Amino acid sequence: MAPIPTPRLRCAVSLLAPLPALLLMAAQLTFAQNEPSPPALSHPISVYNSWSSYDELSDNIPLTESLAMRELDELLRLKRAGVRFDYYMMDAFWFAPDGGYRTWRKPNWPNGPDAWIRKCRENGVQPGLWFSTNTLVKIQAAPAWRDSLNKDGSAMSLFEGGFLPDFMDALQYWYDHGIRMFKFDFLDLSAATPAAAAKLSPAEIKERNAAALLEALRAFRRKNPDAVLIAFNGFGGDLDNTVTRLPFHDPTDLRWLEVFAMQYTGDPRPSDVPEANFWRSMDIYSDHMVRRFEQLGYPLERIDSTGFMVGKTGTIYYRGMRAWKGAYLLMMARGGWVNTVHGNLELIQGSDAAWMARAQALFFELQGLGRIHSFGGIPGDIEPYGFGGVTTRGAVYVAMNPAQRVAAITLPRLAFNQAPIDAGRIQFRDAGFEPTLAGDRLTLGPGQMAMVGYGAYASPKYDFGIQQDVVIPRSISPFPAEFQSTGKGSIETTIEPPSHGTLRVIIRQRTPDGIIRRTWAGGPPSGENMGKVFALSAEQEQRAVPVQINYDKVVWSGMSWAVGEIGTKDLLPGKPLTIRFHSAEKDPVQLDGTVYLVSY
Repeated sequence: MAPIPTPRLRCAVSLLAPLPALLLMAAQLTFAQNEPSPPALSHPISVYNSWSSYDELSDNIPLTESLAMRELDELLRLKRAGVRFDYYMMDAFWFAPDGGYRTWRKPNWPNGPDAWIRKCRENGVQPGLWFSTNTLVKIQAAPAWRDSLNKDGSAMSLFEGGFLPDFMDALQYWYDHGIRMFKFDFLDLSAATPAAAAKLSPAEIKERNAAALLEALRAFRRKNPDAVLIAFNGFGGDLDNTVTRLPFHDPTDLRWLEVFAMQYTGDPRPSDVPEANFWRSMDIYSDHMVRRFEQLGYPLERIDSTGFMVGKTGTIYYRGMRAWKGAYLLMMARGGWVNTVHGNLELIQGSDAAWMARAQALFFELQGLGRIHSFGGIPGDIEPYGFGGVTTRGAVYVAMNPAQRVAAITLPRLAFNQAPIDAGRIQFRDAGFEPTLAGDRLTLGPGQMAMVGYGAYASPKYDFGIQQDVVIPRSISPFPAEFQSTGKGSIETTIEPPSHGTLRVIIRQRTPDGIIRRTWAGGPPSGENMGKVFALSAEQEQRAVPVQINYDKVVWSGMSWAVGEIGTKDLLPGKPLTIRFHSAEKDPVQLDGTVYLVSY
């Protein structure tokens, strides 16, 4: 999409957070002085990204021409069904290792990319390409890059030698061949030649690299104003967990908004908020990261949560289509104008495709006015929160309760929404607990999300149903249990079991000084299943009792918690129940256990 033709100010930060809004306005005024226009999109877009239909980092499923063309056929099928796609991003490892980003990998692409590019453009879809910005990830240093290499030969300096000019020539080569979106990943701002590393401080190296790349991308944008540039790993932010406080250890830099249409906030992974449904904890991770970047001055429309991936690969823990509707609504509700679907499009069929098309139509209307706002607490702090969009026709809110309790949240009154406060309707929810809406007060069950519409959006036309594969307890209360340490990484408790309901056991892992500690056990194909790494078990009368868990997955991104449930139907009445947990974490850890009684 072409950038906005005039330096008008579009501000999508929370109405409840005026300071970030003022900082953003000041930053955008600076952009207007230095550039003909900021690189913000003129309207929201829909992108298909091929990553997670294949996976060569956390799995061993390669990218091939046949896979890419199959997904293009599926994309066109979904377009015919009413789902909008504006771009097709070919993600990592399309390139030949020895080709300097100018040739495609053989034998995976025996005919090169021409057929893919041509078919995209003939069908109104703009093609895009992934690049590892200045690190050597499955690519060799081309001759022109070698005088830019750092000491260990893993990355190139951006302010020395021939790498950056040659890299920009490669980008122009692909623009001239029809590529219109460029994804920049794995930036290393610490890269410097041995000579520069010997005389410059790390801060000086970082600044020189950033300045060189900014100037090169400004020039590229001036020459190719319809090119959409997007920033991924390496451009700032602590993405590993949801407990790091601001400011980030890896600082963000608002200058990147001068050249990039959007900033990414981390691939989907479990948050540090324990949830009985593993996929719900992933929702909370993406929500948390968007809120953190918003707090740092990024407008919501310029943030891509990358929060929606469906497919069959290890990068998304073999998710398939599990709990996908809530994840899709949240991705759209967060307000980012780059709305990306990752993964196996062939999984989206029939009524699911029609449902997705309806959700797109609703949220593109809300996003298009630039009036989506965040509200409530910070997700990683386990406080109720949400995102709300408003037009002159009404308002839509998507709210989440990450806590292990029933909780209420007030939906803030948004400007321009003239709908009566008592005219709302719950339009989507998880199964189980039935949320209640009283005026602007929404009550949610533990770990539950729901969507509410007011005004025109309270019509049955906007009813998106019930998510049946996320089931929320109808009641929850703490159950008395005291866990004791039984050795390194092990705790247990013995309790008198209840006569009814289900026991929900929650374990959180911390460092000895109380900081949440994630355990990384690797990704497919050689990673360990977290159900074994975090072993939760129960015993009664020397008899093993079934414990239902949802985190028994190979999780490349690590985890800090375990949740399991024990049904009283599996228990002997009146006999003591012992619950044990063991963490295979090698470093010393502190384990905290809590038990709740829930009913479904």
